[in-house]
Amino acid sequence: MKAYGKKTWLIADNYLNSKSLNDWNSHEAVCALNTSDVDAEIKMTLFYEDMEKKDDVVSFCKAGRTHHIRMDKIRDSKGELLMRDVPYALLIESNTPIVVQYSRLDTSR
Repeated sequence: MKAYGKKTWLIADNYLNSKSLNDWNSHEAVCALNTSDVDAEIKMTLFYEDMEKKDDVVSFCKAGRTHHIRMDKIRDSKGELLMRDVPYALLIESNTPIVVQYSRLDTSR
């Protein structure tokens, strides 16, 4: 099948809220669609206002599949969860074109 999408995506407005006022946890997700015949290796770099960038977050999306990467559950190369309550921007790079949608569920209000 034809590979739709791009290899590079930028999402500038991100914030993992630690507050949840009901049974649904506040979270954000990178929703990847891989229409190609090649598995996608998805590398993510997080940029912060007053800290060094974090460039050791990787996920995968199989060929012809979708993958919802929950930002509150993914771990970096050291096995650590991402920080909450800190604004960040996100650079997403893939070895094959993918389509990306970023979704947010904020249950803090």
